[in-house]
Amino acid sequence: MEGMVTQQHPWSRYVAVGDSFTEGIGDPESTVPGGHRGWADRVAEALSQGSEDFAYANLAVRGKLIQQIIDEQLEPALSLRPDLITISAGGNDVIRPRTDPDEISARFEYAIERLSRDHATIVLFTGVDVGFSPVFRGIRGKVAIYNENLRTIAKKYDCIVADQWALTEIQDQRMWSPDRLHLNSLGHHEVARMVLAALNVENDFEPMKPEPLPTSTWRQARVEDLSWAREYLVPWVLRRVRHQSSGDLISAKRPDAGPYSLPD
Repeated sequence: MEGMVTQQHPWSRYVAVGDSFTEGIGDPESTVPGGHRGWADRVAEALSQGSEDFAYANLAVRGKLIQQIIDEQLEPALSLRPDLITISAGGNDVIRPRTDPDEISARFEYAIERLSRDHATIVLFTGVDVGFSPVFRGIRGKVAIYNENLRTIAKKYDCIVADQWALTEIQDQRMWSPDRLHLNSLGHHEVARMVLAALNVENDFEPMKPEPLPTSTWRQARVEDLSWAREYLVPWVLRRVRHQSSGDLISAKRPDAGPYSLPD
C-alpha cells in the first residue's frame, strides 16, 4: 500500500544496558522517561518504524562500574528475552586512576558471555578517542588498550562493534555537555547514526553540524578550566573518596520492554 512503512530489520525486542552514556545523560528531554533522551532512545525510535510489536527497554544507570552493571543489569536484561542488546560498560572504570584495562576487559568478556546465552545480536562500543580533550588526553593509551581488548571479545562472540574511537564527529568539544564527561544532544544524535549504520538500518537522521567554536585567549581558556574543575571535577573526586556514585539513588528509566513512543 502506498505510504506504508515496512520494517527494515529482523529485531523486535531491544534492551540497552550500561551507564550514563546509554541512559542518555547530557541530552535532557523532560517528556521522555527518566528525563533524558540519548542515543539509545533515538535508535529505538528508528527501529520501531514500521513495526507494531517492537519493544524497547533501557536498564542503564549513570555512574555504574562494570561489576555493578554485571550484578544489577544482566539478569534483568536476559529476563526480557531480547533479540538485540547494546552494552557500553567499563568507561567509568577506565577513567579511574590505577585501574587495569586488561582486568576490566576480563569482566566485560564475562558480561558478553552471559548476554550471548540466548543468541541475541549484541552491539558493543569502543571508547572515544580522547586525544582532543585536555581533560582526558592523558588516558588515551589506556582507552586504546581497552578498545583492542573489546575488539578481540567482539570477534570471539560475533558481536557488532559500534566504533566510537573512529567516530571523528564527536572528537569535538561542541558535541559534549558542559561537564566534559557526557555527550550533548548533538553527540548523542551522531552516536545514534553510527549505531544504526553498524546495524545496517536505514533511517532519516541527518548529520548535525554544530556552530563554530568561539575563539578564546589562553587566559579565558584557563578561567573556563578552573570553573569546570569547581563545578564538576571536585564533586566527582569527592564522590570517589566517599565511595559514592551519581547513580546510587537512580533506577532504570525503562525497566520493562514496551513500545517506543515519541514525546508529544
